[in-house]
Amino acid sequence: MIAFKNLFNNHDANKYYNIFVKKGELEYIKFSNLEKYGYLIEHCFTTRKGGVSTGEFSSLNLGLKKKDSRENVIENFRRICRALNIELSNVVLSDQVHGTNIRVVTEKDRGKGILVDNDIKDCDGLITNTKNVAIVTFYADCVPVFLFDPEKRVIGLAHSGWKGTLEQIAANAVNIMVTRFKCSPENIVSAIGPSIGKCCFEVGNEVKEKFINKISWSENFCTKKDEEKTYIDLQGIVKQTLINSGLRSENIFISNICTKCNKDMFFSHRGDMGKTGSLAAIMQLK
Repeated sequence: MIAFKNLFNNHDANKYYNIFVKKGELEYIKFSNLEKYGYLIEHCFTTRKGGVSTGEFSSLNLGLKKKDSRENVIENFRRICRALNIELSNVVLSDQVHGTNIRVVTEKDRGKGILVDNDIKDCDGLITNTKNVAIVTFYADCVPVFLFDPEKRVIGLAHSGWKGTLEQIAANAVNIMVTRFKCSPENIVSAIGPSIGKCCFEVGNEVKEKFINKISWSENFCTKKDEEKTYIDLQGIVKQTLINSGLRSENIFISNICTKCNKDMFFSHRGDMGKTGSLAAIMQLK
């Protein structure tokens, strides 16, 4: 079992839990509410452990936009794909800009961003109902949102930074699953992966006011530090956004891990003062 610092409590405890996997030097996390569908999907959230990158990118950096060597990043992808029994040629990468655009991808998109040029631009989420298409989004404190409808066999990932959380990108992802694939929200299972926690996401009044003005109920997820600073619970806001979109609370798992508190295990933009690599959320239909 991997020990993490400063785990913060869920708003409502549930029966699900993190699954810590170690294969040699490689370490990654799965989520039990998704893993129970392991016969249908493969998934994980990576750590920084088990790759070949060095320095600030040590060691499992998966960000090709970083100043790491491409050879290192490709080898890191090979390692995590091998562990998940995913073909590298199946991988499709997002192109994140802290927006709300989400792209539906198919077998025609396999390899984009990693083996072939990527025409997926300005995209912070990916959705597919195609088998053997491994969708990938990237993180270093932002909130990873995993979505799976076991009835319609649709998977989705959304990169929900504070700007994406403010614009409720998770709701956008659910809406696309409903409108494009006729998913029923009550059937969708979600895991909210490791990200900066409410213990560490400290913002000024201007950001707090953006949340309260845009999402009135988000005030319930703001904790005042002093006259100028507030802590915001991004994971809690994402979960409530999903509930407001029709997901059942009991179908949503919050990983309960802060990336900044655990920067020895995870890349953290704040914890590493901006000099860091990229984690990845990965999902594939079998």
